[in-house]
Amino acid sequence: MAGRGDDSPAGGEPSLFARLAVGVFRHRGRVLVGTLVLLAAAVWALLRGGHLTTGTIEGIESAKAEALARGAAAGSNDQTLAVIFHHDEWTTDEPRFAQAVTSVLSRVERLPEVASVVSPIGAPEAFRARFVARTGHDLLALVRLKGGEREATAAFPAVRAALEDPNLRTTLTGKVAFLAALNELLEHDLLRAELLSFPLALVVLLWVFRTVVAAMLPLVVGGLAVLCGVAGVMLLSHATNMAQYTLNVVSLIGLGVAIDYSLFIVSRFRSELALGLSTEHALTRTLDTAGRAVAFSGLAVTVGLGGLLFFRGSYLSAMGLGGALVVAFAVLFALTVLPALLAWLGPRVDRGRLPFARKEGRGGAWHALATWVMRHPWWVLLPTLTLLLAMGLPFRRLQLAATDITALPERTEARQGAETLARLFPREAATRVLVAVEFPSGNPLTPERAGALYDASRRVASMPGVVGVESAVDLGPGMDRATVLRMAAAPPQMLPPELQAARAAYVTGNVAVMQVLTSSAPSSLEARNLVRALREERTVGDGQWLVGGQTATDVDAAAFVKHHTPAAVGFVMGMTCIVLFVLLRSVVLPLKALLMNLLSLAGSFGALVWIFQEGHLHRLLRFEPGPIEPSLPILLFCALFGLSMDYEVLLLSRIREEYLRTGDNTHAVAEGLERTGGLITSAAAIMVAVFAAFTLASVVVVKAMGLGMAIAVALDATLVRVLIVPAMMRLMGDFNWWGPGHWRRSHTRAQGTEVRP
Repeated sequence: MAGRGDDSPAGGEPSLFARLAVGVFRHRGRVLVGTLVLLAAAVWALLRGGHLTTGTIEGIESAKAEALARGAAAGSNDQTLAVIFHHDEWTTDEPRFAQAVTSVLSRVERLPEVASVVSPIGAPEAFRARFVARTGHDLLALVRLKGGEREATAAFPAVRAALEDPNLRTTLTGKVAFLAALNELLEHDLLRAELLSFPLALVVLLWVFRTVVAAMLPLVVGGLAVLCGVAGVMLLSHATNMAQYTLNVVSLIGLGVAIDYSLFIVSRFRSELALGLSTEHALTRTLDTAGRAVAFSGLAVTVGLGGLLFFRGSYLSAMGLGGALVVAFAVLFALTVLPALLAWLGPRVDRGRLPFARKEGRGGAWHALATWVMRHPWWVLLPTLTLLLAMGLPFRRLQLAATDITALPERTEARQGAETLARLFPREAATRVLVAVEFPSGNPLTPERAGALYDASRRVASMPGVVGVESAVDLGPGMDRATVLRMAAAPPQMLPPELQAARAAYVTGNVAVMQVLTSSAPSSLEARNLVRALREERTVGDGQWLVGGQTATDVDAAAFVKHHTPAAVGFVMGMTCIVLFVLLRSVVLPLKALLMNLLSLAGSFGALVWIFQEGHLHRLLRFEPGPIEPSLPILLFCALFGLSMDYEVLLLSRIREEYLRTGDNTHAVAEGLERTGGLITSAAAIMVAVFAAFTLASVVVVKAMGLGMAIAVALDATLVRVLIVPAMMRLMGDFNWWGPGHWRRSHTRAQGTEVRP
């Protein structure tokens, strides 16, 4: 082991990372034992499981409307299953068909998870006509489940099993069926992506390292980070609302960054060993350089994901928390477990050399590229900037809408059921906009309030796109205003039983519920315009209404994201600048890094709109085009803004080393590009391989997330970091390193190197 002076560039006190390296080297056994304990705890957390839900946003108007209407049977369809019974030969008017349906529904109604069952069996003819298809072989029943969304989704498997009958074919659809299918597909997608990403990453690592042992180490760290990150999400789900595809996000980000960080450290360790240093000294130099870059890269990624915490009250903040957690594990294992393994292996890290091993050394393609970029910076800069800006143009046409049943593959029962429902029972399948009218107190159906509700119902029915209104004052085609007033004045027990039940379905406490039907698709512009029109006039007598339903949730979610995005973006960009300033002691380079990140993100976002919204490549990738999930752009921004810093920190750290050593900006940029270009592209190839595995997902939002991140990383590593950044730094010269005099003087003294002004 060299003396203390060798552990620090100036020969003074060893840096924090050098001391960490010495501690890990001397106590590597304890580090590995502690890792095994943490691994056992993670396995326990996974076996315990969690409470994962779909993405929800608290406090928006649509959520408030749903809460007000929850006590009414007709208030919300979120916990209602639409069950279509079919028999190829039996007709719905045959006794055996009715007996079979009654037997099934009686069994289901006894389940503790079921709140109510609505069936046309024995119902009045007017009601029966709505629930019996003209085919004569199909009948619709509605099964309402107890509890909220989480409880209803958990109860779905038991209810689905109870609806099975050997004589009938049953098809289920509805939001609960959709969520159950979505969760199952997300779990399947996650498993398949991980099974594919590890072999793909191994192939790239073998190509980079040319030795089996070195190639396996990043996979070990990546597996540990993902396992502990997923376990952490499971534990957090008991205390906060965690969306199901948080696991996919955590796995995608954690595996990518953990392998990248390990790649940086293993590469630098092998380089230091090749210089003839001892294992301990090589490890010290590695953590003092590559380890420092990893720590700052991890901090940058965490800062990026921290931007999601500004979306408090939504699933986005929980995703940011889960993502930051897995990145923290990736940095922790890269700076402790990996060095401990390297200390144990030493020169044996090069065991298992492959027959296509290349010669290590200077020169080659990266030397030629670095020289060419330094000689022709304008020829590099202008075409690449033009290409990225052109790729970003489609982003101006962005449309947002929440994930709906069309995100499921056509083979799933919930989607097939939705299509069958729309074909056989178009009124029941129509888009419903929920209107919850809250009165100050008392009965919502006094004569005065019933009259006001009737007037409001007629006004709504005349709106463009409305095909029907269902409420306590719309119980039949013959109900005029006078009839409504007489019914409101009569004692409830004097009404016919069917009218009593129907009125009760649309009233809960001091709230009256109205369902507005439209033939427009939930995510269409026409449906959104209807929601906005309903919100223009809210007064109904002495009451006020709130608007909910899927379309209203889309409108509110988009507004929620738009409202919180400026603060999140400002935080991410500001904190990233601070992190880079502390690392590089330059004011100019952090600002340039922000611009470069925005360029690569623009190209990725434009590609997402072009592919997933406008439908290009939909046959190749097998998805149905449609609007982008509202959370996807901000999720990608926060994640990719931090991930892009990986390569920026690695490149600029090496350039800065050379600039502090020589004071020659052009030489430093060329040398930094030559030494890190191959590593950056190799790391990017691993990330692209990991992210590309997620493009095979069945769920469109996961497919889009994986492809968007793969495109962004590919653009960042090929065009931005190895072409645009060096060309701009060549043109800016020594101005790259401008910073406050105090920082520059103190840092120069600490390095013991004179920096040319």
